[in-house]
Amino acid sequence: MAGYEARLAELGIELPAVAAPVAAYVPAVVTGSYVYTSGQLPFVAGALPASGKVGEGDGLVPADDAKGYARTCALNALAAVRAELGSLDRVTRIVKLVGFVASDPAFTGQPGVINGASEVLGAIFGDAGRHARSAVGVAVLPLDAPVEVELVVEFA
Repeated sequence: MAGYEARLAELGIELPAVAAPVAAYVPAVVTGSYVYTSGQLPFVAGALPASGKVGEGDGLVPADDAKGYARTCALNALAAVRAELGSLDRVTRIVKLVGFVASDPAFTGQPGVINGASEVLGAIFGDAGRHARSAVGVAVLPLDAPVEVELVVEFA
């Protein structure tokens, strides 16, 4: 199905500029008929909207907020995909999503947080947005980000 660029517009989603790498890597790599994105943080206009561990309690990033940040990560990943392909209309399938959540030791809601990324991909790509997925709790992420998302995308 083509028309993913139009679907973005219908949903009122404007992809950001590709986030600048924070170390020695590139935002995405094309090989064969796949695009592999580097892990994308929830940058908004070049800054993290929050930092720290996800969990319940004072000083922690609430899970609902982190879910929104996972959505932002997915949109940043799609910006990297679009930069490689020229258009999201070339996408044939979102193959895999890997999500990392900087988690308080007591927090076990990583799947719900990463749903923020999965749900926006489903809204944009429909059945082609259904993907394999991992949602992993980690001690800390780069720049103390609460979440990070990477994608594997098939294209024609």
